Amino acid sequence: MRRTGKSFCSIFAWRRVAAAMMLAVVSTTLSASEFDSGRLGNWHQWRGPDASGVAVSGNPPVSWSGTENVQWKTPLDGQGSSTPIVWGDRVFLLTSIRTDENDPNLPKPEDQPKRPFGITFPNVAYKFVVICLDRNNGRELWRKVAAQKIPHEGHHGDNNFASASPTTDGERLYVWFGPVGMFCYDLDGELLWHRDLGEVSTRRSFGEASSPVIHGDRLIINRDHEGQSYIAVLNAKTGEDIWRAERDELSTWMTPLVVQHGERTQLVTSATNRVRSYNLMDGSLIWQCGGQVFNVTPSPVTDGNLVFCMSGYRGSSLFAMPLDSTGDITDTDRIAWSLKRGTPYVSSPLLMDGLLYFNQSNDAILSAVDAKTGDVVIERTRMPGLSRVYASPVGAAGRVYFTGRGGTTLVLKHGSKFEVLATNSIGEPIDASPAIAGRQLFLRGRSHLYCIAEERVHN
Repeated sequence: MRRTGKSFCSIFAWRRVAAAMMLAVVSTTLSASEFDSGRLGNWHQWRGPDASGVAVSGNPPVSWSGTENVQWKTPLDGQGSSTPIVWGDRVFLLTSIRTDENDPNLPKPEDQPKRPFGITFPNVAYKFVVICLDRNNGRELWRKVAAQKIPHEGHHGDNNFASASPTTDGERLYVWFGPVGMFCYDLDGELLWHRDLGEVSTRRSFGEASSPVIHGDRLIINRDHEGQSYIAVLNAKTGEDIWRAERDELSTWMTPLVVQHGERTQLVTSATNRVRSYNLMDGSLIWQCGGQVFNVTPSPVTDGNLVFCMSGYRGSSLFAMPLDSTGDITDTDRIAWSLKRGTPYVSSPLLMDGLLYFNQSNDAILSAVDAKTGDVVIERTRMPGLSRVYASPVGAAGRVYFTGRGGTTLVLKHGSKFEVLATNSIGEPIDASPAIAGRQLFLRGRSHLYCIAEERVHN
């Protein structure tokens, strides 16, 4: 490991300061009061209010089961692994539903050539569906079929056609379904605009997964694939291009990070060739850094001064890079610190009070490091009760929640010592990342959405 900066002994002194800074700097123009509307709070995007995985005012249960501390449980049709988002008294989520509408001119899956991982291309149409639920009781308020179409390529067996999380600015709901486009609704389900950005070819037809990001009047989507990759910034009100930048990258599945630093609003992307920071206003490149490994999926996080990018397929890479950088900082002393072991393949890290939590590859092996110095606090420790992990960890009220693919969530005490507080299972597989809003924890299983809460919560 390469590092600079202060020693580990300083970590606890600055944690609360760092947490307070986060709300001021990251990925939104919403105020802190809009982020946390009273006791209940919101979770308006992938990775939560400040894109770190933390619900600052959240306080969900420590213990639950498939029946205990379940405020409500709603069955879900179709397939989807996107994180539900929460705004006010509503929960929004996406699903894809296979229909019986087939195209006889397309080969059946069993007649197609063998592809890696057994991936086949569909010959039937799917409905791409947006669902809105009542946060208090799980009742469906509305659903909209954004499109019905035969997808042009398949997806990895662990992926699906509804893996990108929606986002909202409190007025409009933004939904990304990849090859069928971007859809903008009001919160009552009226379609405001639709933008078809065309088809792409992902690595080995794994499918898309990057989620949209909203910042003020700008909506961002990243499309790294096997053709000409690009990042697009759209007008949030109309869907028209504000700017677009071509990227020298192959497929990634990470979601970009928007962060205000000084006078500039930076748009940070992580990929195999380069980590890049763009000026959100005009798309100009501010700084870049090489060094990530293949199939970059974890999303960047920031403490307001450093941004942390990591990946874990065919190697391990974690770089901590200053946001006040300019130019190419590859292999320079501008990199604050780096780590070459134990980083995740699919899940994104959790940054909580100055500690950076992540798992190794897709395994239930936990590491935690001091985000400021890179000192290892918890060294590659097996998390009991979990096996494989796709969901990203979340944190609230001094606790860290890691959910495994089997449907078990390990609740850990936040801090430098590995301490298990509870092991909870809903008895249903989970790949989607949890969402925390106030006293509620939302878990999307394969067939149901669970709202976990110790008491009945009213808006």
